[in-house]
Amino acid sequence: MTPDSVTSRFEPVIGLEIHAQLLTDSKIFCGCATSFGAAPNTRVCPVCLGLPGALPVLNRRVVELAMRAGLALGCTIHGRSIFARKNYFYPDLPKGYQISQYEQPLATDGAMTYDTDEGSRTVRITRVHLEEDPGKSMHAGGSRSRHTSLDYNRSGVPLIEIVTEPDLRTPAAAADFFARLRAVLLAIGVNDGNMEEGSLRCDANVSLRPRGASALGVKVEIKNMNSFRFVRRALEHEVVRQEACLEAGEPVVQETRLWDEARGRTESMRSKEEAHDYRYFPEPDLPPVEVSEAWIAEVRASLPELPEARKQRFVRDYELTTAEAGQLSDETPMAEFFERTAKEAGNPKAAAHW
Repeated sequence: MTPDSVTSRFEPVIGLEIHAQLLTDSKIFCGCATSFGAAPNTRVCPVCLGLPGALPVLNRRVVELAMRAGLALGCTIHGRSIFARKNYFYPDLPKGYQISQYEQPLATDGAMTYDTDEGSRTVRITRVHLEEDPGKSMHAGGSRSRHTSLDYNRSGVPLIEIVTEPDLRTPAAAADFFARLRAVLLAIGVNDGNMEEGSLRCDANVSLRPRGASALGVKVEIKNMNSFRFVRRALEHEVVRQEACLEAGEPVVQETRLWDEARGRTESMRSKEEAHDYRYFPEPDLPPVEVSEAWIAEVRASLPELPEARKQRFVRDYELTTAEAGQLSDETPMAEFFERTAKEAGNPKAAAHW
């Protein structure tokens, strides 16, 4: 039985958390460069290393790009939002806490609506909030000789976290949504879409429930997937794993798991934390983020045509099929090249096929 099969007694319920690095030259709270590929620990300073006495200062461009994302996703931009300290310890988080947003995020209550082969689909967006990236741990050695190296170049790189409601029902639909969201972020110029370099990553939350039930099952989180294929394969495996547990009368444990591509399975990482485990409290070193209605309006007016709207226009104005328009509209350079070619040739259909 496939994980997308409707013959199963259980229905998957899936929500995504997407971390997108913002296209800024400097980090969120300091002037260190965000460029990828520098020698380890050469893009650091007392602020992003979390040294005592170093104070963060918010990068204005970060707020502007986050508003672009929130508006493109139909969210309400709040005039006042608050940074918080999310307290936990990992070796690649030198302060022992992450500066993020929690109770009062920048943007909430959006949605993405788009056409699929099964019809129109809407995925609700719970929130878009700002946070800093931690550093990177690199593990080496075998079971007898193991060590971890730490590179803090990513520490303090600006991120938005886009959290969806649990509106997705199959692994294929989750991977498709992730791809469409990437196209939006590229179109509005807030992210470079480079998943291999870690600038776009996805966590997935998945649970199973009996078909027809409204209550949610026990949720498992799969962390740090950086390709559409990994999202789909990891969720397919996890749906089958959870279904086997339920069929055998065994409980599904709430936990965080990692996708092992080489073995084709998810592996337990740690028990799943709840919000109270992080001991959130307002960041005392940063004032509230306040954005004016005029600034919001200015950002809204600067948004370009989004991929889904462009696809519908291509179908309407150039008489393309939905499949043709979809292929041509996801990437802005390709869409612009098609339109120039179609106008020069006077034959949109031929230009599309070419």
